[in-house]
Amino acid sequence: MHRAFQASTIQTTENMTNALSGETSPNRNITLPVTGMSCASCAGRVEKALRAVDGVAEANVNLATEQANVSFKPQATIEQLVQAIERAGYAVPAATIDLAIAGMSCASCVARVEKALRAVDGVEEVVVNLATERARVVAHGTREEALLAVASKAGYDARRITPETTQAPERDTQKWLLLASVLFTLPLMLPMLGAVFGTHWMLSGTWQWLLATPVQFVFGARFYRAGWKALVARTGNMDLLVALGTSAAYGLSIYQLLSAPSHMADLYFEASAAVITLVLLGKWLETRAKRQTTSAIRALQALRPETARVRKAATQLDVPLGQVHVDDIVIVRAGERIPVDGRIIEGSSHVDESLLTGESLPVFKAIGDTVIGGAINADGMIAIETTAVGTQTQLAHIIALVENAQAKKAPIQRLVDRVSAVFVPVVLALALLTLVGWGLAGGDWQRAILNAVAVLVIACPCALGLATPTAIMAGTGVAARRGILIKDAEALEIAHKLRVIAFDKTGTLTSGKPTLVAIESVAGRPEEALAIAAAIQSGSEHPLGLAVVQEAHRQGLALPAVSDLKVEAGRGIRAHVAGANILVGSSRWMQEFEVDLAPLRARAEQLQAEGRTVSWMASAAPQRLMALLAFGDEPRPEASAAIQVLRLRGITPVLVTGDHATSAASIAARLGIEEVRAEVLPADKAAIMAELRHRYGFVAMVGDGINDAPALAAADIGIAMGGGTDVAMQAAGITLMRNDPRLVNDAIDISQRTFQKIRQNLFWAFIYNIVGIPLAAAGLLNPVVAGAAMAFSSVSVVSNALLLGRWRGSAASDGGNKYEKGTSATRRGI
Repeated sequence: MHRAFQASTIQTTENMTNALSGETSPNRNITLPVTGMSCASCAGRVEKALRAVDGVAEANVNLATEQANVSFKPQATIEQLVQAIERAGYAVPAATIDLAIAGMSCASCVARVEKALRAVDGVEEVVVNLATERARVVAHGTREEALLAVASKAGYDARRITPETTQAPERDTQKWLLLASVLFTLPLMLPMLGAVFGTHWMLSGTWQWLLATPVQFVFGARFYRAGWKALVARTGNMDLLVALGTSAAYGLSIYQLLSAPSHMADLYFEASAAVITLVLLGKWLETRAKRQTTSAIRALQALRPETARVRKAATQLDVPLGQVHVDDIVIVRAGERIPVDGRIIEGSSHVDESLLTGESLPVFKAIGDTVIGGAINADGMIAIETTAVGTQTQLAHIIALVENAQAKKAPIQRLVDRVSAVFVPVVLALALLTLVGWGLAGGDWQRAILNAVAVLVIACPCALGLATPTAIMAGTGVAARRGILIKDAEALEIAHKLRVIAFDKTGTLTSGKPTLVAIESVAGRPEEALAIAAAIQSGSEHPLGLAVVQEAHRQGLALPAVSDLKVEAGRGIRAHVAGANILVGSSRWMQEFEVDLAPLRARAEQLQAEGRTVSWMASAAPQRLMALLAFGDEPRPEASAAIQVLRLRGITPVLVTGDHATSAASIAARLGIEEVRAEVLPADKAAIMAELRHRYGFVAMVGDGINDAPALAAADIGIAMGGGTDVAMQAAGITLMRNDPRLVNDAIDISQRTFQKIRQNLFWAFIYNIVGIPLAAAGLLNPVVAGAAMAFSSVSVVSNALLLGRWRGSAASDGGNKYEKGTSATRRGI
C-alpha cells in the first residue's frame, strides 16, 4: 500500500499550450511524487519510462524534489503514468483525500457517490461512509476540486473537511422542519383519533389541502430536491421513493377533491403528510443516533488543550498549541491537561491516562518518565521537554487509527453494496407492477395507487446502508475508550474468527524488564566479564543489553572502550574490545562460530530449567568461551489468566521466541501454553505464521518489538502491545494501549459482539424489506403504517448498534471507564 501524502503535494492542471501548436484537445500537466530515486540515472530512467507512454508529450524529473512533471494528451491516463513509473522500479505515493458528503440518505446514495468518484482519472480507492457522511479517496495526481465537482454533479453537496466541519446547523434545521411538519400534520390525523371515541372530527377538503400542501412541498422539499438530483443522474434513492409515493397520494387527493368535493373519505392528504412527517422524524432520530456513534472521536479530540504554557528564559508564556515546537519546555500545573508528548525534566506527579490507555488508576511519573499529550496532571507541577507535537503525538496517532478504522468498509459490506446497486430500480418496478396489477385485476385504480404508494414508502435502503458502518463505528469507538485501537474494519471482522494466537515472550507475556541474575566466568573475575559485556551492550537497545548495562552501573564498574560495534538481528552483538573480536549472544550464534560451550553447559542447563534466559560471551578469534550471563524476566501477573480465557474460547496459544528451548518451555509451563517454538530467528517468524495458519486457520501474532514486525505483518491479524515499538504498531492491525495480555481477549470479544450486531442489523434490514414490500404489494399495509415502519427501520438499526456502548470488557478494560466517570467533573473544570 502506498504511503499516504497530503493531497496538496500532488497537483494537476489543464493548460492550452496545444492552442499554439494547432492541436484540438488540451494537454494536461501533472506533478507526481516519485520515491526510490537515488541518483541522476534513476531520474533518467523514470523520464524514459514516462516518455514511452502513448500520449505523453513531455516528462521531466527533479531528483532533488523527487517529483515528475508530465504533460500528456487525453489518450494517456494517470493510471498508465503510475504503472510506467512502478514498472521502472520506483514508487508513486498516493494522496489520501477526505471529503464531507451531504445529502446522502441510503445505501443507493453511497453506491452512486463511490461510482462517481471512482470514475475520476487517477483514483485508486474510494470508501464512502453513510453514517459519518464522509468519503475517503486514495488517488494519484487527482485534484480535490475534481473530486468535489463530480460528487456535486452526482447530486450531493461535497466540501472539504475542515476543523469547523460540523452537522450542528443541519441538525437544527431538521428539528424545526420536523416540529413544523408535526403541527401541520396532527390536525389531519384527528379523524383517526376521533374514530377511537366514536366522534366525527373530519376537516373539510379545503382545510386538508391547506394543511397538507406546506408539508408536501415546503417541509418535504428535501425529498424532491434529492429525488430530482437522482433522476438527473439516472439513478434512484430513498428520497425519490418517498417523493414519488407521497406525490401519488397527494395527487390522487387533489383529483378527488376537484372531481367530488363532497366525498372527503376518498381524500388521502393525511397519508402523504403523515408519511413525510414520519420520515422526517426518522431522519432526525437517525442523525441523533449517528452522532452518538462518533462520540469516541469527539471525546479524543476534546483531550487536546488549545494552549500550552511554555517556559522562555525566566518567563512562562501561554501560547497556542500549534506554536509549540519539539524541545520546548512546557509547564503543566496540577489539574491541567498535558498538551504535548514529552519527558519530565522537573517535578513528579500522578498522571491520569484513562481516556488514552484505559488504565483505571493514575500512574506515578517522575523525572525521566514519558507523558502523553491529553492526559491529566493530577497533583503536582511538572516541567516537560517536548518530544512530539501536532500529528506526531500519540493522541493524534490514536485519533488517526480510529478514524481510519471507521472510514474503511468491512468485507461483509460487499453484499450490501451489490444489493444497493439494484434496490431502487427493483422497488420502482415492483410499485409499477402493483399499480398495473391491482388496476387491471379489480378496476379500482384508487386502491391500486394506494398500494403502489405503500410499496414505495415502505422500501428502505437506509437500513441496509447503515447496518454495517454504524456497528463498526460503535465497536471501534467503545474499544478505543478501553485501550484497544483497531486499525481497520477487516481486522475487526477477522478477530472473532481466530483459531490460534502466537505470543512473543519478552515484553509480551513477561514484564519486558529483565534483570541480570547470574554471571559465570570461565577464567578471571565475573566483574571483569561483566564490564566487557556492558561496554559492548551499551550500544544496544535490547532489553537484555540494558539489563547488563544497568547491573554494571549498579556495581560501579568502569567500562572499557569498544569499536566496530555491530548488531546481528536474532543472534547478538559484536565489537572489538582491547583488540579482540568479542561476541555476546545466543547459543546458536556461538555454534555458528564453533565456540565450545562445554565449560559452562551444565550451569546453563540448570539456569534454563529455572526459566532463565542464557546468553554467552566469547572471543571470535580464537574461538574461546569467556562467560555465561543469565537473565530473569518474570511473567506478567495477568498473563496466565489471559491464556486460560483464550483456551476457554477454543483458541490455541503458541509461544514463539528466540529464547532457548528449555527456558521457553519453563515459562510456557507456568502460563499454561502447551505449544512452544523456541530459538526462532525474526526472519523465520513469518514462516511459522504460515504454518500455523495451515494447521489451525486464522492466526494472530502478539508482539511488541522491531523483530516482531515481520510476523505481525504475516499473520492474519498483528496485535501490538502498547509498550512496543512504532515499527510493531505500524505492522499491526490492532494496538493494545496497555501492556496487559488480557486485552487480547477483549479485542476478540468486541470483534465478536460487533459482528453479532452487524449480522442482526443486516438480518432485520433484509427481512424488513423482504416481508414489508410483498405485504404492501398485496394491499395489506396502509401507506401511513408503511411510512412509519420505513422511518423507524433505520432508527432501530442505529439504536441496535449503539447498544455496543454498554460493553465493558474484562477487568483489564472496564476500570478506565469507572475512573473516567469519577474524574469527569475535574475535566469539565479545566
